[in-house]
Amino acid sequence: MRHIFIAITTYKDLTDEDSKHFLAIAKGIDGLLFRTPMSREALFHFITRLLDAGFPKDKVIIHSDTELLESLSLSRLHCREMDTAAFDYKQLHPNVKVSMSTHSKQSVEQAYEHGLDYVFYGHIFKTPSKPNQQPRSQDEVNDVLRLPIPIYAIGGITKETIHQLPKGFAGICAISFFMNASLQQIEQLRKEWLKDA
Repeated sequence: MRHIFIAITTYKDLTDEDSKHFLAIAKGIDGLLFRTPMSREALFHFITRLLDAGFPKDKVIIHSDTELLESLSLSRLHCREMDTAAFDYKQLHPNVKVSMSTHSKQSVEQAYEHGLDYVFYGHIFKTPSKPNQQPRSQDEVNDVLRLPIPIYAIGGITKETIHQLPKGFAGICAISFFMNASLQQIEQLRKEWLKDA
Protein backbone atom coordinates (compact mmCIF):
# COMPACT_ATOMS: atom_id res chain seq x y z
CA MET A 1 0.00 0.00 0.00
CA ARG A 2 1.23 3.51 -0.81
CA HIS A 3 2.28 5.64 2.15
CA ILE A 4 0.04 8.67 1.85
CA PHE A 5 -1.25 9.68 5.30
CA ILE A 6 1.07 10.93 8.05
CA ALA A 7 -0.60 11.95 11.30
CA ILE A 8 1.15 14.40 13.62
CA THR A 9 0.43 14.47 17.33
CA THR A 10 -0.97 17.60 18.92
CA TYR A 11 1.86 19.48 20.67
CA LYS A 12 1.04 18.48 24.26
CA ASP A 13 1.73 15.82 26.86
CA LEU A 14 0.11 12.68 25.49
CA THR A 15 -2.39 10.71 27.57
CA ASP A 16 -4.03 7.28 27.65
CA GLU A 17 -6.90 8.79 25.63
CA ASP A 18 -4.42 9.75 22.91
CA SER A 19 -2.98 6.24 22.99
CA LYS A 20 -6.46 4.75 22.49
CA HIS A 21 -7.06 7.09 19.54
CA PHE A 22 -3.71 6.21 17.91
CA LEU A 23 -4.51 2.50 18.23
CA ALA A 24 -8.00 3.07 16.81
CA ILE A 25 -6.71 4.88 13.69
CA ALA A 26 -3.48 2.89 13.22
CA LYS A 27 -4.83 0.89 10.30
CA GLY A 28 -5.77 4.06 8.40
CA ILE A 29 -2.51 5.99 8.70
CA ASP A 30 0.93 5.30 7.27
CA GLY A 31 2.94 7.18 9.86
CA LEU A 32 2.55 8.89 13.24
CA LEU A 33 4.98 11.72 13.96
CA PHE A 34 5.51 12.36 17.66
CA ARG A 35 5.92 16.09 18.15
CA THR A 36 5.40 16.84 21.84
CA PRO A 37 6.97 18.81 24.71
CA MET A 38 7.34 15.54 26.69
CA SER A 39 10.72 14.57 28.10
CA ARG A 40 12.66 11.85 26.30
CA GLU A 41 11.98 9.45 29.18
CA ALA A 42 8.23 10.15 29.26
CA LEU A 43 7.95 9.78 25.49
CA PHE A 44 10.00 6.57 25.58
CA HIS A 45 7.53 5.06 28.06
CA PHE A 46 4.50 6.33 26.13
CA ILE A 47 5.71 4.87 22.83
CA THR A 48 6.79 1.61 24.48
CA ARG A 49 3.28 1.16 25.93
CA LEU A 50 1.75 2.04 22.55
CA LEU A 51 3.91 -0.55 20.76
CA ASP A 52 3.14 -3.16 23.44
CA ALA A 53 -0.56 -2.52 22.81
CA GLY A 54 -0.08 -3.37 19.13
CA PHE A 55 0.69 -0.11 17.33
CA PRO A 56 2.87 -0.96 14.30
CA LYS A 57 6.53 -0.12 14.95
CA ASP A 58 7.16 0.82 11.32
CA LYS A 59 4.60 3.64 11.56
CA VAL A 60 6.30 5.48 14.45
CA ILE A 61 8.21 8.62 13.41
CA ILE A 62 10.47 10.37 15.93
CA HIS A 63 11.02 14.13 15.73
CA SER A 64 14.74 15.03 15.79
CA ASP A 65 15.74 12.88 18.79
CA THR A 66 18.13 10.27 17.37
CA GLU A 67 18.89 8.92 20.85
CA LEU A 68 15.20 8.16 21.40
CA LEU A 69 14.94 6.68 17.89
CA GLU A 70 17.84 4.32 18.58
CA SER A 71 16.74 3.38 22.11
CA LEU A 72 13.41 2.20 20.66
CA SER A 73 15.07 0.56 17.61
CA LEU A 74 12.93 2.62 15.25
CA SER A 75 13.62 3.50 11.63
CA ARG A 76 11.84 6.79 10.84
CA LEU A 77 13.18 10.23 11.77
CA HIS A 78 11.79 13.69 10.99
CA CYS A 79 13.71 16.96 11.39
CA ARG A 80 13.16 20.69 11.25
CA GLU A 81 13.87 22.67 8.10
CA MET A 82 17.58 22.77 7.20
CA ASP A 83 18.63 20.85 10.32
CA THR A 84 22.01 19.64 9.08
CA ALA A 85 21.94 16.84 11.66
CA ALA A 86 19.33 15.19 9.41
CA PHE A 87 21.76 15.18 6.49
CA ASP A 88 24.57 13.74 8.61
CA TYR A 89 22.31 11.11 10.17
CA LYS A 90 21.00 9.93 6.80
CA GLN A 91 24.55 9.57 5.49
CA LEU A 92 25.58 7.48 8.52
CA HIS A 93 22.31 5.49 8.69
CA PRO A 94 21.11 4.90 5.11
CA ASN A 95 18.53 2.34 6.31
CA VAL A 96 16.70 4.93 8.42
CA LYS A 97 13.98 6.88 6.59
CA VAL A 98 14.77 10.56 7.23
CA SER A 99 12.37 13.37 6.35
CA MET A 100 12.34 17.13 6.85
CA SER A 101 9.88 20.01 7.11
CA THR A 102 10.33 22.51 4.27
CA HIS A 103 8.82 25.84 3.31
CA SER A 104 10.82 26.75 0.20
CA LYS A 105 12.09 25.23 -3.02
CA GLN A 106 15.66 25.72 -1.81
CA SER A 107 15.01 23.59 1.30
CA VAL A 108 13.39 20.84 -0.77
CA GLU A 109 16.38 20.84 -3.13
CA GLN A 110 18.78 20.61 -0.18
CA ALA A 111 16.83 17.67 1.27
CA TYR A 112 16.96 15.91 -2.11
CA GLU A 113 20.68 16.59 -2.61
CA HIS A 114 21.45 15.16 0.84
CA GLY A 115 19.55 11.95 0.11
CA LEU A 116 16.58 12.44 2.43
CA ASP A 117 13.65 10.14 1.74
CA TYR A 118 10.80 12.67 1.59
CA VAL A 119 9.77 16.13 2.79
CA PHE A 120 6.76 17.88 4.29
CA TYR A 121 6.02 21.08 2.35
CA GLY A 122 3.69 23.88 3.33
CA HIS A 123 1.70 25.39 4.53
CA ILE A 124 -0.63 24.78 1.63
CA PHE A 125 -3.89 26.24 2.97
CA LYS A 126 -4.72 28.79 5.67
CA THR A 127 -4.25 27.13 9.02
CA PRO A 128 -5.16 28.09 12.61
CA SER A 129 -1.62 27.15 13.71
CA LYS A 130 -0.15 29.92 11.48
CA PRO A 131 -2.86 32.60 11.46
CA ASN A 132 -0.63 35.48 10.31
CA GLN A 133 1.23 33.66 7.54
CA GLN A 134 0.12 33.38 3.94
CA PRO A 135 0.00 29.88 2.42
CA ARG A 136 2.44 28.96 -0.35
CA SER A 137 1.34 30.34 -3.73
CA GLN A 138 0.12 28.10 -6.56
CA ASP A 139 3.31 28.90 -8.51
CA GLU A 140 5.52 27.98 -5.54
CA VAL A 141 3.69 24.68 -5.10
CA ASN A 142 3.87 23.78 -8.80
CA ASP A 143 7.56 24.66 -8.87
CA VAL A 144 8.35 22.42 -5.89
CA LEU A 145 6.30 19.50 -7.23
CA ARG A 146 8.65 19.26 -10.21
CA LEU A 147 11.50 18.18 -7.90
CA PRO A 148 12.34 14.44 -7.83
CA ILE A 149 11.62 13.73 -4.14
CA PRO A 150 8.33 12.58 -2.55
CA ILE A 151 6.58 15.67 -1.15
CA TYR A 152 3.83 15.56 1.50
CA ALA A 153 1.46 18.51 1.75
CA ILE A 154 0.98 20.06 5.18
CA GLY A 155 -1.04 22.95 6.54
CA GLY A 156 -4.78 23.47 6.67
CA ILE A 157 -5.63 20.08 5.22
CA THR A 158 -9.20 18.99 5.90
CA LYS A 159 -11.69 16.69 4.22
CA GLU A 160 -12.85 19.80 2.30
CA THR A 161 -9.46 21.20 1.23
CA ILE A 162 -7.90 17.86 0.29
CA HIS A 163 -9.74 17.98 -3.06
CA GLN A 164 -8.10 21.33 -3.86
CA LEU A 165 -4.56 19.93 -3.59
CA PRO A 166 -2.66 20.01 -6.89
CA LYS A 167 -1.77 16.62 -8.33
CA GLY A 168 1.77 15.52 -7.61
CA PHE A 169 1.90 15.33 -3.82
CA ALA A 170 2.94 11.92 -2.47
CA GLY A 171 0.53 12.33 0.41
CA ILE A 172 -0.56 14.57 3.25
CA CYS A 173 0.41 15.30 6.85
CA ALA A 174 -2.02 16.77 9.32
CA ILE A 175 -2.54 17.32 13.01
CA SER A 176 -6.19 18.30 13.50
CA PHE A 177 -7.73 16.06 10.87
CA PHE A 178 -6.08 12.83 12.04
CA MET A 179 -6.34 13.67 15.74
CA ASN A 180 -10.10 14.19 15.43
CA ALA A 181 -11.08 11.68 12.73
CA SER A 182 -12.32 8.14 13.16
CA LEU A 183 -10.76 5.22 11.29
CA GLN A 184 -13.84 5.16 9.04
CA GLN A 185 -13.41 8.86 8.13
CA ILE A 186 -9.70 8.32 7.40
CA GLU A 187 -10.42 5.28 5.22
CA GLN A 188 -13.05 7.27 3.31
CA LEU A 189 -10.52 10.06 2.76
CA ARG A 190 -8.00 7.51 1.46
CA LYS A 191 -10.53 6.27 -1.10
CA GLU A 192 -11.17 9.84 -2.23
CA TRP A 193 -7.43 10.60 -2.38
CA LEU A 194 -6.71 7.51 -4.49
CA LYS A 195 -9.64 8.31 -6.77
CA ASP A 196 -8.33 11.87 -7.32
CA ALA A 197 -4.65 10.85 -7.60
